[in-house]
Amino acid sequence: MKTLSHLDARGRVRMVDVTAKPETTREAVARGRVMMAPATLRLLRGGRAAKGDVLTTAHLAAVNAAKRTGEWIPLAHPLRIEGVEVTFGFAARPAAVTIECRVRTTGRTGVEMEALTAVSAAALTLIDMLKAVDRTMTITDVTLWEKRGGRSGTWVRPAAGATTRTRSARRRPAARRAR
Repeated sequence: MKTLSHLDARGRVRMVDVTAKPETTREAVARGRVMMAPATLRLLRGGRAAKGDVLTTAHLAAVNAAKRTGEWIPLAHPLRIEGVEVTFGFAARPAAVTIECRVRTTGRTGVEMEALTAVSAAALTLIDMLKAVDRTMTITDVTLWEKRGGRSGTWVRPAAGATTRTRSARRRPAARRAR
């Protein structure tokens, strides 16, 4: 099992020192869903929510959260975020709003936490703006789907039932592969 990089040799929590790592382009994609009553989804899709433009507000919350993740997650590095894309989708059965956030930077550490935080903030904002009409809303499936860049290269979440594999930008030499 891999050792945890957020622990020092004595088992104490520490922020990882990334100064020796090279800067590379980093990208992460996270997704989540907000389950809701069908009537709430119709209200949202029709743009009739009493608090205004719910999706634009959730979009702005996601961007803001990605930029400020280092203030929320104690051991996350504050990063210079260079791009945040937020997309929403609608599912009828069961009624839900899907959220996808893609975050990019050039730096020494990845943006996985930023993408996950962005999805979470968008989901929380949807609930905040629609809670007056639906107290049953539930946030589900907030998950990392892809990450690119850095020493470990590219990782894509496998499809349901598939074997977990990491796709690396650099292939290990044949002599170092496990036998």
